[in-house]
Amino acid sequence: MIRLENLTKTFRVQGQVKTVADGINAVLPAGVSIGLLGRNGAGKSTLLRMIAGTMNPSSGRVVSDGSISWPVGFAGSFHPDLSGAQNTRFIARIYGVDTDALVAFVEDFAELGPHFHLPFRTYSSGMRSRLAFGCSMGIRFDTYLVDEVTSVGDAAFKEKSEAVFHHRMKSSGAIVVSHSMPMMRRLCTIGMVLEEGQLHMHDNIDSAIAHHMDIMHA
Repeated sequence: MIRLENLTKTFRVQGQVKTVADGINAVLPAGVSIGLLGRNGAGKSTLLRMIAGTMNPSSGRVVSDGSISWPVGFAGSFHPDLSGAQNTRFIARIYGVDTDALVAFVEDFAELGPHFHLPFRTYSSGMRSRLAFGCSMGIRFDTYLVDEVTSVGDAAFKEKSEAVFHHRMKSSGAIVVSHSMPMMRRLCTIGMVLEEGQLHMHDNIDSAIAHHMDIMHA
């Protein structure tokens, strides 16, 4: 379970205040995959980072009784001069999991070939996302935060990504951001829509998508 308590986040952009979370109070249930929808710039990635703890709110707090992954697709925690393999080993030590097992999983999953042993700074954005997704899916979390990453790669890689995700969902939950409505329907059970700093909860993903589409066409 993740609880958002009066969660507020504001930015100052070109002298104006932008609010992406305006006193949000919500309970996100455990063990289900939740689709997070909203227009571009609504603050979806910012909300994920606050839930992960990689960004502080302006006020309020996030409370959780389980482990939460970093936002998959966010590669800011990787050291640019270390190789993919070295970064993976470092993450394994931080989270207290078997280093060799995680390296083997990520090397097989990410399909980076020789680049797995080259510096992270040489990676394309797609390669960085593959590494981040592999590292996250290779570690057991109660809640996975997934930001568009399953859209990276060819059809075979997307299929493999979704298969790994569904396997993890047998024992965990997730919060998923994607601009693909078919993907949202495949991956998520319930949904929520972030609009003008407010989070609107829906007990099924189709209802959330309908709400989102109404906003987009307004």
